[in-house]
Amino acid sequence: MDLLVNIILGIIIAATPLVFAAIGELIVEKSGVLNLGVEGMMIVGALAGFAATIELGSFWAGIAAAALAGALMALLFAVLTQSLLANQVATGLALTMFGLGLAALLGQRYSGKSAPEVSKLHIPGLSELPIVGPILFGHDAMVYMAIALVAATAWFLKNTRQGLVIRAIGENHDAAHAIGHPVILYRYVALMFGGACAGLGGAYLSLVQTPFWVENMTAGRGWIALALVVFSAWRPWWSFMGAYLFGGITIIQLHGQGMGLDIEPQLLAMLPYIATIIVLVLISSDRTKARLNAPANLGQTFFKSS
Repeated sequence: MDLLVNIILGIIIAATPLVFAAIGELIVEKSGVLNLGVEGMMIVGALAGFAATIELGSFWAGIAAAALAGALMALLFAVLTQSLLANQVATGLALTMFGLGLAALLGQRYSGKSAPEVSKLHIPGLSELPIVGPILFGHDAMVYMAIALVAATAWFLKNTRQGLVIRAIGENHDAAHAIGHPVILYRYVALMFGGACAGLGGAYLSLVQTPFWVENMTAGRGWIALALVVFSAWRPWWSFMGAYLFGGITIIQLHGQGMGLDIEPQLLAMLPYIATIIVLVLISSDRTKARLNAPANLGQTFFKSS
């Protein structure tokens, strides 16, 4: 039973950075922008969060620094693609390479250092309950922040005027502009929100999941987050469930190695990425359905008319 609890706890920890990154990118794509720079924003957020925590001695300062770093990376992307009209795909790929290189350069001084342990929620009486206690009431604050973010995003997109405007811009930016909505402003805000979320996902990696700095520690999670948005058909709660599915695959391969399965460890380590490829192939096999679910103007450049 302890093994089962440990596996579930591991799944939650592995899924949380994916939840942050996927929800941020979902909002970005709902506004009609395709940002392939999630990996770069996550790694910069991971470094900023780790560095701020080490230098200032505050976990929350690290979280704020990570969100700010991710948002600034997204702002750079927004300036290039929304104001200077650069190609979104090429710019996103460049942003990922830039983020990975920048984090590797600036992170050298933090190699070998460990982040302080993050305190976890403890509710007397509830946290001590067998099985349920540690699963529901024994996590750090960011796990609950991620769940709250999913709920808030789902509510925002469905029940607020701003959420409806973002969806309208993603479906037809010319029509939204024609009736007076500031398309570029909304996309700037959506991009910076997505960048902040990616930064938070990166910070969770460097401060909670693996509390020390390692170069390239995101290890492709930004690409998995991008796949999750498509997998979820741009629906927040489906993104959440997909993140936990991929988190489960990650933990299963780790426990498989620990239990001595006679499988090459390199093959087990490939499982999350193999699953990502399979999911994308299955989704792309039904192109009509994929087009119906995707925002109609996704990845298209908006040319402001007078």
